Amino acid sequence: MMRPSELLIPTPAGLFCPPADIHIDPVRPVPRALITHGHSDHARAGHGSVLATRETLAIMALRYGEAFTGSRQVAVPGETTRIGDVTIRFVPAGHVLGSAQIVVEWRGLRIVVSGDYKRERDPTCAGFEPVPCDVFITEATFGLPVFRHPPAHAEVAKLLESVRLFPERTHIVGAYSLGKAQRVMALIREGGYDRPLYLHGAMEKLTDFYREEGVSLGETRKVVAAERKTLGGEIVICPPSAIQDLWARKFPDPVTAFASGWMRVRARARQKGVELPLIISDHADWADLQATIREVGAGEIWITHGEADALAHWCGTIGLKAKPLHLVGYGDEGEAEPDLPGGEPARAEAVS
Repeated sequence: MMRPSELLIPTPAGLFCPPADIHIDPVRPVPRALITHGHSDHARAGHGSVLATRETLAIMALRYGEAFTGSRQVAVPGETTRIGDVTIRFVPAGHVLGSAQIVVEWRGLRIVVSGDYKRERDPTCAGFEPVPCDVFITEATFGLPVFRHPPAHAEVAKLLESVRLFPERTHIVGAYSLGKAQRVMALIREGGYDRPLYLHGAMEKLTDFYREEGVSLGETRKVVAAERKTLGGEIVICPPSAIQDLWARKFPDPVTAFASGWMRVRARARQKGVELPLIISDHADWADLQATIREVGAGEIWITHGEADALAHWCGTIGLKAKPLHLVGYGDEGEAEPDLPGGEPARAEAVS
């Protein structure tokens, strides 16, 4: 069998596959790219050509414009694409709509690149499908034992109970604009809430796209600045940075909520002025990282970003070879950025 480093190697631009001459989730423009999902730390504009799922290509076009790449090709989940002697297959990752793991095979060696993923059910996207492999390349955003996410529907129940208890107050929920916001909306609907949900303008494009893709989100309305004082008792969903802005203070006695795996760290919630922390994550927690690594049966684990050293140490304790790749450039959008909500970049807020 070939050595894994002959098939995939970490480079300053990201993971590179020499036999196919293609990068995976490159952090700078490259001639040819495979993209796992639409978050901006993984999906960047300026590549010569992009192979990704139909939904990810559409999300990139929404965020960057139709000219985000020289050419594009749709990867149908489960179907194999051959690039030279290398076969490529996209398999659902359960992270956001269109997200995929990338299965790379060459001369009897199979490497699975997870991208970002979660194992909990999500009504807005296809669930993670484990793929047996020789090398599993995983994220570790929440790769510490302290991170154990409760069921998301139970966290949304806390939000709905607060709305019931404080009918005169606006509940403002900070949620990342691609994936998390739509998942929260869908869970709110599953919780039995049928009033309109009010959205910050930065949420509209992607929410409309999810709806066009058949995701049931119920009625949503854009927040009109002049009407904010009339929205007592309503639920407003906005980018995380907006919950600390002057924009949020115009609502009646607002309850500030934030949907993120980082809300497990209560000190962080207090520091950011979050009154109602909602531990809802689109990344695997410690237990699910462990379970996934055991399930795929790989003899070697590579860890792209997050708490890589801790996860690599655990792998060693169960007899697996593991190494952090220390890839630079991932984790600056969404939950992978621990300094949110205050530090969410304005560029992401405008489009994500």
